[in-house]
Amino acid sequence: MLSWDDFRYVKAIAEARSLAGAGEHLGVNHSTVFRRLGQIEQHLGSRLFERGRAGYALTPCGTEMVDLAERMFQEIVGFERRVTGHDLRPSGELRITASDVLLRHLLSAVFVAFRRVYPEIILDIVVSNQRLNLTKRDADVAVRAAYQNPEPVAGAKVARIGWAVFGAASLASEPFDPVRDGHRHDWLAFADILSIARAAKWLQDHADETRIVYKVNTMAGLGEAAAGGAGLVLLPCYICTAVPGLAQLTPPLPDLESELWLITHPDLRNTARVRAFLDSAPTKSHAGGIRSRGRRRLLSAKRHAGADRSCSGHLAQNLR
Repeated sequence: MLSWDDFRYVKAIAEARSLAGAGEHLGVNHSTVFRRLGQIEQHLGSRLFERGRAGYALTPCGTEMVDLAERMFQEIVGFERRVTGHDLRPSGELRITASDVLLRHLLSAVFVAFRRVYPEIILDIVVSNQRLNLTKRDADVAVRAAYQNPEPVAGAKVARIGWAVFGAASLASEPFDPVRDGHRHDWLAFADILSIARAAKWLQDHADETRIVYKVNTMAGLGEAAAGGAGLVLLPCYICTAVPGLAQLTPPLPDLESELWLITHPDLRNTARVRAFLDSAPTKSHAGGIRSRGRRRLLSAKRHAGADRSCSGHLAQNLR
């Protein structure tokens, strides 16, 4: 049975019209080409070339084999382009993981705007507060809030995230100084303190430990409890406008500022649909080889002039 290499040799001879030229193209010497051609012709029982003063000319049988070789070559090139993600139009399914609070308060508008630009990409959003394994293809892209790049080889910083003290709207009319007033209030806290160590440390320094009266492992739940009057809470600023009755009581706290990162596996970052999503995200700094284009500070406020009120709106606008 003929192999693809047999077709390559015949195609190279036809294009070069000489054994030496074919050998140069194939990276072998002309005697190897001569020997291989003889084996192919013996296997077929037909001559593929007429040898003349002008070089090697195809016989009808040779022409048919070269035509087939060209079709095979085009099919192989097309297959490689598809599987390596270099197709011309981004399409197919893109699996993105994010936490519940990021999706609810920030990313939904971003995803909707992205779909308007790339309608042939189907988004599969996996909501999880656990970090899915990108190496095992649990997701193509992860959107993660962190204090630093969690995976340096494949991360791009999208934005900085401000944190502040929040409480019920009824407290907004009274000035609040964390140093002076922190110990006089009840506080709410995230149950898993290891995941937000900086916030836990800040709370330890500014609140009475005996007055931490409510713990829950979801930021959305903390925001709703604070709005209901259960106590004060540290939260990312973008949550503020999404929770009715919640007021921001301090400016963003510099020591707690975190970052929003887009993470993907290095083997996936050049596939068309992943590349489209990464390039659509407004970022500024280079990280892990992913190109970046702009930056937004995710700060919202109801009491502080100059702070952004709609974080998801800023990001969505950059995708349009």
